[in-house]
Amino acid sequence: MGFAENLKKLPGISHLSALRLLDSEGREIALIENKPGSVGSVAVYNHLAQTYGAITPEAAQKGLEIYAEHSEEARQFPRKHPHVDRLLHLTDKTQTLRVKPVFAL
Repeated sequence: MGFAENLKKLPGISHLSALRLLDSEGREIALIENKPGSVGSVAVYNHLAQTYGAITPEAAQKGLEIYAEHSEEARQFPRKHPHVDRLLHLTDKTQTLRVKPVFAL
């Protein structure tokens, strides 16, 4: 299945305005806003956080499966898909990212 089909299976995110990704020391390393161009990434990261409790190496691997064709493209063209690049990086590490939701008003 492709990314668009995979997204249809994920929980809704209309209640979120963004997700903050935090490193092991609680520092924000990224903010993924729920806006055109990153809506899919908010859905993927939110799903991974709900399922795994954090973005662990195992969660990152599952995320790459959800991103489907974008994962292969990210491997071929680094920096084209930064949210996919982050998951690719995490699959090789023991690092875990915490996800803090920013709720829409």
